[in-house]
Amino acid sequence: MDGVDRLYDRTPGVEHEETRANYLSYTVGLGFAVLLTIGSFLVAQTNLLWAPGIPVGLIVLAFAQIGVHLVFFLHLGTGPDHTNNIVALAFGLLIVFLVIAGSIWIIANLNWNMLPMH
Repeated sequence: MDGVDRLYDRTPGVEHEETRANYLSYTVGLGFAVLLTIGSFLVAQTNLLWAPGIPVGLIVLAFAQIGVHLVFFLHLGTGPDHTNNIVALAFGLLIVFLVIAGSIWIIANLNWNMLPMH
């Protein structure tokens, strides 16, 4: 295996030479992630949102944070090279959803069937 073969033995989306655009992308991603984290703390610890809306606000900011990480740090895009990554991500989300929903279902069932304490 010579050096020319190693040039093509890379994962999709990885460039041969690191460019300034990648550093700019990481810096912008870090800035967005920090702003979303600060926003989450502000929503949780101040009266910016109506009290019943705080969980919804935190969920929206959490999904935005996930999106920033997927796009800026994991470089997940819509190109043909990313099809397997998107399918793996969808499968992972399905498994996480099943585990959380199953846990909630089991806990609710246990709570319903517990004998009342005197």
